[in-house]
Formats: sequence, C-alpha cells, structure tokens
Amino acid sequence: MNGSETESGRRPEPETSPDSEKALSVDPEGFLQLLTDWTPDAAARLASDVDIILTPDHWYVIDLVRDYYSAHRVSPPARVIVRLIRNKLGKEKGTSLYLMKLFGGRPAREVNKIAGLPKPTNCD
Repeated sequence: MNGSETESGRRPEPETSPDSEKALSVDPEGFLQLLTDWTPDAAARLASDVDIILTPDHWYVIDLVRDYYSAHRVSPPARVIVRLIRNKLGKEKGTSLYLMKLFGGRPAREVNKIAGLPKPTNCD
C-alpha cells in the first residue's frame, strides 16, 4: 500500500516519540490545519479525541483515503470511501454499515479528520 506498512502489510502501532507530544494545530471542528502535521501518532491522537481506538481495519481505510487524496487532491465523501473499500476488500466490507462500524455515524468526516485531510466538501 504505502511505505509506512511493515512486510506483513500491517501498519506498526504508533510509538511515543518527542513529536507525539507536540500540540496539533486543528480548526474548531478538529481537522488539522496543516496537512504536513499528520503522522501515525497524530492519527492516533485525533482518533482518541472521538473515542476511536485504531485497529488494522481502521488503518487500511485511512491509507485508502490518504491514497485517494494524493491522487485526486480532494477528500473523498462516504460514497467514494465505500466504493474504495468494496473494490479492495469485497462486497461484505464495502458497505456504509462497515464504514460506520469503524468510524461512527459520520464516517467520512471522521476518517478524513483522522487521516489528516480536509473536511469533505459535502459534510456538514
């Protein structure tokens, strides 16, 4: 997927580092103000702010969303995220319910926030 994965294809758990204690600059809705501030540690902190403990399933979706943003320069809405998951993981996981199970009732908003991306344009 990307260079941050281990040979097994799973992202390593964030480790506490001097950067993990750095204050994150976020807007009033909790989105990073500088995309370059994003790190796996930052993602874990942003997720913790909304009571999400990141699992390998979360990281897979976060990586899909970040890859999409890199290719298209736009944060994907829920429908696109579901399609990305369906294309990579199949119909069983490629559903809105799966996405909501991971990221709550506003999954596109939360996954983009945790991924360090701007709020999708169609989110309230």
